[in-house]
Amino acid sequence: MNEQERINALTAPLMAWYDLNQRALPWRGVGDPYRVWVSEIMLQQTRVQAVLGYYARFMAELPDVYALAQVSGERLNKLWEGLGYYSRARNLKRAAQVLVNEYGGEFPRTREELMRLPGVGDYTASAIASIAFGEVEPAVDGNLLRVAARVGGIAEDIMDAKVRRRFREMLAESIDRSRPGEWNQAMMDLGATVCLPNGAPLCEKCPARAFCAAYRNGMTDLLPLRAPKKARRVEERTVFLLLQNGKVALRKRPAKGLLAGLWELPNVPGSLDEAGAAITLAQWGLRAVSLAPVGAAKHIFTHVEWDMHGYLAEVEGENDEFFRADAAALQAAAIPSAFRYYYDMARQALAAQQGGCDNGTALL
Repeated sequence: MNEQERINALTAPLMAWYDLNQRALPWRGVGDPYRVWVSEIMLQQTRVQAVLGYYARFMAELPDVYALAQVSGERLNKLWEGLGYYSRARNLKRAAQVLVNEYGGEFPRTREELMRLPGVGDYTASAIASIAFGEVEPAVDGNLLRVAARVGGIAEDIMDAKVRRRFREMLAESIDRSRPGEWNQAMMDLGATVCLPNGAPLCEKCPARAFCAAYRNGMTDLLPLRAPKKARRVEERTVFLLLQNGKVALRKRPAKGLLAGLWELPNVPGSLDEAGAAITLAQWGLRAVSLAPVGAAKHIFTHVEWDMHGYLAEVEGENDEFFRADAAALQAAAIPSAFRYYYDMARQALAAQQGGCDNGTALL
């Protein structure tokens, strides 16, 4: 068999395997493009188990495209809090507004039309078109690329755009034309549960074992082939938990860039000692009544790593850049998970002071 013939040979045993082993997921089998779309956007860069709770809460509050188009940005960010890559949520709302204003709330049915929506690329458009509308389109994600590379024995860099286009053409030939959406979901399940990305694949459970080139040639640990990633940039940051009159200071991040438009605990580049922290407070127009270090935390983004340490300070003074949040407002704010360690500490500090605090203004 050549590589295309091996990939083609997978279809029949794959569908039989899927009928017996498919994962029970809440967005499957409902035929609703809205639910398929939201789930696929949530699943980008995120594990299924992590998405399930978010998906349930999202659907309970925003059950259709009209509700999503009207939700406030603050509330949407709160529903998305912890999933990361918040531009996905912003694009969901933008696309919902396009669907309402230009399509009467209906989804276009073809991959090409779906790709005109904000935040919808080739993979997501193909997933919606095939799963919701039965269009014969392979939804080529990491799972499909990994399975095809191993079954076909294709030692080419799957991160190369030309190579990915060739994979798409090969998968478009092998897709089950009578069940295209289920074929895509079967390939996703096979890649997620058997043909694993990290660690040894479970080849003894795989419907392709008899003809898989990687299995037969002892190459499962070598395929798929990826060019080495560039090393992440490491940035040191100092985070401030600023308490005043029973409230903690928050700040809005810039409208563009990393974590755009979200609330954050005030922070500055660099690793400051206590003297440097006091100077920073003075530059903000604040004076520390007390100042104490509160430990270190790390957060890894796709291309950058933040190495953080923080200070808890009781302060005096005013700074119009900051919003002072009481416990309720802090709970309502969407705080990026990068600050989770310090956010939890701020909540504990406010709780300890709860007795004699003023009421704050709600963020939402």
